Amino acid sequence: MAAAGIGALIIASGALAQATSSRMKGMQLSNDQPIQIESDKLEIKDPESKAIFTGNVKVVQGTTTLQAGNMTVFYKATEGATITSGNADIDRIEVSNKVFLSSGAQQATGDTGLVNLTNQTIVLKGEKVVLSEGKNVFVGCQLNVQMDTGEAQLEACGGRVQIQLDPQSRKQN
Repeated sequence: MAAAGIGALIIASGALAQATSSRMKGMQLSNDQPIQIESDKLEIKDPESKAIFTGNVKVVQGTTTLQAGNMTVFYKATEGATITSGNADIDRIEVSNKVFLSSGAQQATGDTGLVNLTNQTIVLKGEKVVLSEGKNVFVGCQLNVQMDTGEAQLEACGGRVQIQLDPQSRKQN
């Protein structure tokens, strides 16, 4: 997504709005690409269809990176599918303890997050959720991303969404 596109969309929607929308085409995780996960500790609970990663968790899939202190991966309960065999489909991923999500030039941070692969959504929450692309910065308390369309909405949660736009970003076209 071009930074100029963000700027135009934000300006059109009003910089002092209670919520703002944008496009985040690159921020996706899916069940159809290889995924690499690193952490300090892993606890697999096959009967509960979940895996718990703790300590310096890093997930890389394609151009998307997700980092957090803790991550729990919930798998769809399917006959014969196990986490260790690699044939279990991910239902959702819950992350906490300083969440960082990046893809290309886009980055987002929050306190907790939920990646729902069934609904194709990402939700980051926190006292201060920050979305940035280059020098353009958007601050709220909840970021909702619809992964299949790239639609994103940043909510203020009682306050106001804060936006800082770099005029130079419009000249990159």
